Amino acid sequence: MSASGGTRAIVAALAANLAIAVAKFVAFVFSGSSSMLAESVHSLADSGNQGLLLLGGKKAQREATPQHPFGYGRERYIYAFLVSIILFSVGGMFALYEGYEKIKHPHPIEDWWWPIGVLVFAIIAESFSFRTAIKESNELRGSLTWSQFVKRAKAPELPVVLLEDLGALVGLVLALGGVGLALLTGDGVWDGIGTLAIGTLLILIAIVLAVETKSLLLGEAAGLEEIEKIKTAVVDGETVTGLIHMRTLHLGPEELLVAAKIAVRHEDSAATVAAAIDAAEARIREAVPIARVIYLEPDIYSEEAAAAGHDPAATPGGPGAH
Repeated sequence: MSASGGTRAIVAALAANLAIAVAKFVAFVFSGSSSMLAESVHSLADSGNQGLLLLGGKKAQREATPQHPFGYGRERYIYAFLVSIILFSVGGMFALYEGYEKIKHPHPIEDWWWPIGVLVFAIIAESFSFRTAIKESNELRGSLTWSQFVKRAKAPELPVVLLEDLGALVGLVLALGGVGLALLTGDGVWDGIGTLAIGTLLILIAIVLAVETKSLLLGEAAGLEEIEKIKTAVVDGETVTGLIHMRTLHLGPEELLVAAKIAVRHEDSAATVAAAIDAAEARIREAVPIARVIYLEPDIYSEEAAAAGHDPAATPGGPGAH
């Protein structure tokens, strides 16, 4: 992910949500609309979420320490996971509670022009924020569908902002529908139903974010394209004759660990093998610049063991190697 691109999307979303949160709360005070209250809390929670994403990005830039020798790149995953929890609890659960209360104790909406005007303003502001997130994501997405982009992105910020902005826009439409029906029918229950729909939407988005971020926290391998590039870069056909097995792991969105067992000839000297390993590391870093931590272990590959059907990748130093 482009760090600057992700930051631009976060800042755009933060500015929009702060302005919208104030406007929605003012509309709630004057109109008594529960949809407006739920939406104001939603926008306030989103503002806090963007603050957390910015904080996570800042903390992830810290240098490695003896206690954390691989650095702090995963801080970004941790803060993105916190965002999903806040969106679920503060946004979704609060909206469900407020919607239930409004259905149980409905009352008409007063000064209808406040909620309608604020909702229109909010839709315009969120559209600009969503447009920024889409523009920054398109620079990285390539030929991937939006669903694939959200699932495969190693940097959590853009998928989080995309889903938040999408949820905000849909939620605003639901709020507008709930308020509109309440005004047309004179029945405040519709306002509560709109609020329940907003809460359900936020919880669903929070679950998607939590599942995807949990996978990043557990540790994901490099993408298929990067893996193929690394495999091609490792083997030189001279000293390094093959790749026995390899593991990759994202230490952060922009830092990749590569550990591999490589095949060398038994007659090569230690100096020749060491030079070949250094050259292989340089080729890997050139092919995949985010491969910053590389461990290559030389071994003598056994064609007989491989032909017998043993999987050398099953265990490090397994039956495919001596």
